Amino acid sequence: MEEKRYLKWYNKVGYGSGDIAGNVVYALLSAFVMIFLTDTVGMNAGIVGTLIAVSKLFDGVSDIFFGSLIDKTHSRMGKARPWMFYGYFGCAVCLVAIFCIPADLGATAQYAWFFIAYTLLNAGFYTANNIAYSALTALVTRNNQERVQMGSIRFMFAFGTSMLIQTVTVGLVARLGGGAAAWRNVAIFYAIIGVITNTISVMSVRELLPEELEDQKAAEKERKEEKYSLADAFGLLIRNKYYLMICGSYILMQIYSATLNMGIYYMTYILKNANLLGVFSWAINIPMIIGLLFTPVLVARFRGMYRLNLLGYALGTAGRLGVVLAGYMGSVPLMLACTAIAAIGMSPLQGDMNALIATCSEYTFLTTGKRVDGTMYSCTSLGTKLGGGIGTALAGWLLALSGYVGGAAQQASSVLTMLNVMYLWIPMVINLVITLVLSRLNVEQAVDKEREKLRAA
Repeated sequence: MEEKRYLKWYNKVGYGSGDIAGNVVYALLSAFVMIFLTDTVGMNAGIVGTLIAVSKLFDGVSDIFFGSLIDKTHSRMGKARPWMFYGYFGCAVCLVAIFCIPADLGATAQYAWFFIAYTLLNAGFYTANNIAYSALTALVTRNNQERVQMGSIRFMFAFGTSMLIQTVTVGLVARLGGGAAAWRNVAIFYAIIGVITNTISVMSVRELLPEELEDQKAAEKERKEEKYSLADAFGLLIRNKYYLMICGSYILMQIYSATLNMGIYYMTYILKNANLLGVFSWAINIPMIIGLLFTPVLVARFRGMYRLNLLGYALGTAGRLGVVLAGYMGSVPLMLACTAIAAIGMSPLQGDMNALIATCSEYTFLTTGKRVDGTMYSCTSLGTKLGGGIGTALAGWLLALSGYVGGAAQQASSVLTMLNVMYLWIPMVINLVITLVLSRLNVEQAVDKEREKLRAA
């Protein structure tokens, strides 16, 4: 029997455009905030990395906090949409503030300015917006195929936006005259784009009524409105082993992306051409987008997400190993080819991640009787911010450890060695670890077993 359909094509595309908004923030920060702070503002890479790491301590609490608030929200717009809509205005202001550090401030005040703006953005406004955005996948449809399609479309927008920002930002800053003023104007331009696209996304879908979200058989059980504390919500998460695996994988995926986004240093000092960052971005994002186009079909062909994700990441690991070998050979064309192979292999998990989390949330519902979609989707925001923050912080620490000198035309050999570790080896090892985690992540089978138990009861 075919599942009921809830969405039109324009609902899915409109929803997916919300990742343009998310990635004008995420891509700009992950790819360029470090080099802006070290080479334009003159900050120390190690101190910046430490501030980012400390900021993430606030993020770890705020993700679950906002997820719990979304679960308890009841408004005319629904549970998630108001948080997504209003949260983004704060994102836009904080993004601009990060790139508006006054030059006449003392060094300590500049670090404080960055830390406050960065923490407000990530632990506050971006958290509220991103958790709500991800939770909508489970709140606007119960059709798993539509959830996969929504995930594929949103990540096509995400990777397309990331590719464009990595391709045009260096040239755009140069065209605007370079320096702090140019970075500020670019941030304002991106923030305006984000506000517009986020609004379009919010208005493109409607949330289902609570009774429409309940599984008919499961609804025969006693399902009263749950009142639980933040500690209870946290307990629900850590008792779900599949949530822990998904969350861990998502964090690693974002560390991977953040490490590659630090490729601006690799391109500048190893390959001697900063504009190659855009070329490598195309090699990553075009194959990723192509893979996302086929993800819904492949999920159906493989009769689920488990085998597809596992085989895909095995290919992704092999591709990154090829990048390592090509990097030491000094062959840019081979590096680009292997980068593309890795991206193709990694694309299915990107496309079906939201559907995977929805299935994980369903597992919690079937085993505990508590629907915690907002709390469950906190792992996407947690992963994006924690993983991206760790990746950026790690880059700052490693650069400082190697003796990097911001803006210097030539760097020490220790810096060059570290750049090879950061751009070649770390992404390959991360892919290998994710592949091992995915080998245990068969949550679809677990949900099917729980449903069979329910039918037999």
